[in-house]
Amino acid sequence: MGAYIVRRLLLMIPTVLGIMAISFVVVQFAPGGPVEQVLAQISGSSSGALGRVTGTAGGDFEGQSAATPSPQGEASQYRGSRGLSPEFVASIERQFGFDRPPLERFGKMLWDYLRFDFGRSYFRDIAVVDLIIEKMPVSISLGLWMTLLSYGISIPLGIAKAVRDGSRFDVWTSGVIIIGYALPGFLIAILLVVLFAGGSFWSIFPLRGLTSDNFASLPWYGQILDYAWHMTLPVVAMAFGAFATSTLLVKNSFLDEIRKQYVTTARAKGLTERRVLYGHVFRNAMLLVIASFPAAFVGAFLGGSLLIETIFSLDGLGLLGFESVVNRDYPVVFATLYIFSLIGLVVGLISDLAYMWVDPRIDFEGRGG
Repeated sequence: MGAYIVRRLLLMIPTVLGIMAISFVVVQFAPGGPVEQVLAQISGSSSGALGRVTGTAGGDFEGQSAATPSPQGEASQYRGSRGLSPEFVASIERQFGFDRPPLERFGKMLWDYLRFDFGRSYFRDIAVVDLIIEKMPVSISLGLWMTLLSYGISIPLGIAKAVRDGSRFDVWTSGVIIIGYALPGFLIAILLVVLFAGGSFWSIFPLRGLTSDNFASLPWYGQILDYAWHMTLPVVAMAFGAFATSTLLVKNSFLDEIRKQYVTTARAKGLTERRVLYGHVFRNAMLLVIASFPAAFVGAFLGGSLLIETIFSLDGLGLLGFESVVNRDYPVVFATLYIFSLIGLVVGLISDLAYMWVDPRIDFEGRGG
């Protein structure tokens, strides 16, 4: 067991290195980098997505002179630099560290990331770590409660559907599941807003934020209720589609196991149906469900919450990542990519260990896994 865990941890190093290298190379060829964003804002052609721009060294580009245009009108690799002197463009490159070769910048980034030093945001006057920590509670809340809710419903429901396969209960619950599977999460979110958040019907739940403005003055039980009040609609919207997928997965896994010979043998020995189901079938059928957990958790924790965060005005990591990509805020982009790559790999290792806990017959170490 110990040797297997060590091997998996060592394999994470080239995996993360490959992810960061590919992403870094792709970024080098992507148009509209941070220098171009600043030049566009200075020249007045920015779309307005950036707002006030600050440099990596904490310098403020507002108020800096663009100097005198080059009399020869020297060509520049940056769009939006027309009319600006090469010296001024070079000073902006130094602010962002783009005056150094790409390989040197990549090596420095890896060295800093090994020490979990992610630098400062290009366009926000804050350290990247502090920015991520600030947005983390929203994403943790959405990802954690969505996963617990979807699995808490789908596992017992999937087992019940497998046991009653073909019954009226199975048919009408399948109708609900198909609807949940077909409707995207953001559409469910909009429907919930219209129905319960001051749309055309009732105004029961809030539409903005993770907590109320008077959260700090509430007693502890009031804070719990206020937090649950704000989280109800976004968590339900995210869990609806995930619950449908995981329910079908649980049902099909149990049906495959129930039809196997060892189940017939166990019943022939006189074991009760409950003992057969939870003493023999459950352990084998849950292996596939456990295998799907890392992808479901990481997906809900990061990418799956972007539209939900936007609809319910929740400022979390999903929205932060999207805005960072749009604004070419590379320190934030690479830091979130690095952190979530590590989270995904660690959760995958935990999933394998859970495999061995559920079914001791599985031995990854013995097979050189």
